[in-house]
Amino acid sequence: MGSRAGVGSSDPNAQIASKLKALYSAIEQEPIPDTFLDLLEKLDQAEQLGKPLS
Repeated sequence: MGSRAGVGSSDPNAQIASKLKALYSAIEQEPIPDTFLDLLEKLDQAEQLGKPLS
């Protein structure tokens, strides 16, 4: 009788989930840094040549 029917804005887990989703969405829109793309390209080249990374 005294229980809530739904999850309200006072639920800490719902607030955390909402903020994490908003943060993830914002990060998802950011471009990939060139240094990271360069590193991935070097990894691809090393795999194609079959040489160990060092």
